[in-house]
Amino acid sequence: MREFDYLRAAALSDATLAASAPGHRLLAGGTTLIDLMKCDVEQPAALVDITRLTGLAEITVSDTLIRIGSLSKMSQVAQHPALQNAAPALTQSLTSAASAQLRNMATIGGNIMQRTRCSYFRDAHGYHACNKRQPGSGCAALSGHNANHAVLGNSEQCVAVYPGDLAVALTAFDAALLLQAPDGSERRVAVEDFLLLPGDRPDREQDLHAGEIITAVELPLSPALRRSHYLKVRDRSSYEFAAASAAVGLELEEDGVTLRDVRIALGGVATKPWRARALEQALRGKPFDEQQLRDLAPLAMQDAQALTDNGYKITLAPRVIVRALLTAGGQA
Repeated sequence: MREFDYLRAAALSDATLAASAPGHRLLAGGTTLIDLMKCDVEQPAALVDITRLTGLAEITVSDTLIRIGSLSKMSQVAQHPALQNAAPALTQSLTSAASAQLRNMATIGGNIMQRTRCSYFRDAHGYHACNKRQPGSGCAALSGHNANHAVLGNSEQCVAVYPGDLAVALTAFDAALLLQAPDGSERRVAVEDFLLLPGDRPDREQDLHAGEIITAVELPLSPALRRSHYLKVRDRSSYEFAAASAAVGLELEEDGVTLRDVRIALGGVATKPWRARALEQALRGKPFDEQQLRDLAPLAMQDAQALTDNGYKITLAPRVIVRALLTAGGQA
């Protein structure tokens, strides 16, 4: 780990100003950042501690809106009774992530901004070729072992999977982030747009301007969110990242059979949380029937491109979607 300066922000305005300086990084839970500093992937000149800022850890649930402060802990959100009732996919995505100890430390804002677990990205000394770390250096994963890499949203520059669970659920239900800039102005960005595709600049992972800080997450309450589920399939039952995951929600017509609304987002298979809009559209107006779900679910992977070792994700993901929808609909 390289030497760095340490600053503790006393107010949000101090934090945004300090964060706008080159080489300055925000420190909240630190559960990802400190790890990356230890392996020399992150080399900040200074850490700006925002853990003492007030007013950024509140959770409110109204009849129409959920608002979660960015400094709320993962465990705090996961255990919130009103959220468990209003947004089960959201709380399930958190309880299936990390470990109990990490959930007690990690913040919601930091969780959304976590960086990939691509082994080539995290091994700065073993692999020079990583366009996320050093643009233009290449991508070692393209010719290496890539069983855990993305089949959706890839580019010729990067195939690293976005590792988080929470942002998958947020993407499925149209959540937005509130961002505050050093001049005090506030910007609202959909989570789906905030997390960027790699394109030809994989080092740019978020739509975040200099000095901006996430202050809160907001998502509208809907019948589909109330009837939602998050399913994560992985190699072991805890402390493991997804091979494929799905955040789903549904609303039925008054006949109790026809799908009025369907929400589906995928994790573990793409370079960012992946909204399956083509499948959503195909399912709306159809009967909620297991065989129909199985017939249509492959639409979610119609643009997938397998690498040498990860073709199994194209088969696995539709099965995860079907199982998650059946669970949300009480038919699993």
